[in-house]
Amino acid sequence: MSPMAPEKVHFPSNGIDIVGELYLPASGSPSRKNAAIVIGHPSFGVKEQAAGAYARALSDAGFIALAFDAAYQGESGGLPRMLENPFQRAEDARAAVSYLTTRSEVDAERIGALGICASGGYVPFAAQTDTRMKAVATVSGADFGRIVREGLKPKGSITREQLMEQLAQANALRTIEAKDGEARMVVMTPQEKSAIPEGAPDLIKDAWDYYMTDRGRHPRSRQSWVGRSMDLCANFDAYRFVDMISPRPLLMIAGEKADTKYFSEEAIQQAKEPKELFVVEGKSHVALYDDLSETAPKLLDFFAKSLVEEKSRL
Repeated sequence: MSPMAPEKVHFPSNGIDIVGELYLPASGSPSRKNAAIVIGHPSFGVKEQAAGAYARALSDAGFIALAFDAAYQGESGGLPRMLENPFQRAEDARAAVSYLTTRSEVDAERIGALGICASGGYVPFAAQTDTRMKAVATVSGADFGRIVREGLKPKGSITREQLMEQLAQANALRTIEAKDGEARMVVMTPQEKSAIPEGAPDLIKDAWDYYMTDRGRHPRSRQSWVGRSMDLCANFDAYRFVDMISPRPLLMIAGEKADTKYFSEEAIQQAKEPKELFVVEGKSHVALYDDLSETAPKLLDFFAKSLVEEKSRL
């Protein structure tokens, strides 16, 4: 059984062309009753990185998997490039589900969703109101809105005064852009690791090791964003209504040493059954982007039980 090359696909999201890669199961792989999974990538990432790795693992095990670039990023459309809009990111996940319902290979009643890192916030947010997502999972999930508002606790925490100052700077970038039409970019991952401030959260250093080396580097993964994205993110709250996912199952996977583990812990506490927090011992946030040794089997078991074996459907 040899893996199949993904199919390049296009679908609209709020009028923006979204580009994805659809992984169909190889001949001879286990039957999953045409179940399919949409997969969102981390912020500043692209579909060929962590999302693609998980798509291949799911496809090899018999699932149809769709990894896609968010609007404004990767191969997808949208201007300005590298805008981070949480509400558009959530809509992209819904649009990916809509696309899957048009595919003859897919059972529309057996569609699940997986979000990695920031998409681990965007995907559950979308699933709160999109009941077509019959099972929801996250890997290294993070609420990007809270990170903007509060920083990354405890090392990277910021005060409300600091937040308001940063918002004022983002607003000023809007004024400048209005005059000349040029979006102002802010570098998120520096070219040199030595430029990372001492005492920064481990996530920042780990991200450099992934995105800026052969381990995860990709030419379309631009480690920067439009500076005014901040005022789009600051009042986004990924898990505020996470209980609305129930009675559909929710699985959140986090590394034991991840700076972001508290997001999954708090979200699971607030969610309703069926729910599960799965902690991978000894692993950091970014380690789970490409170390699938424990995450992939857990996800396969979760989606098999919730999409394939489960008889009741919403």
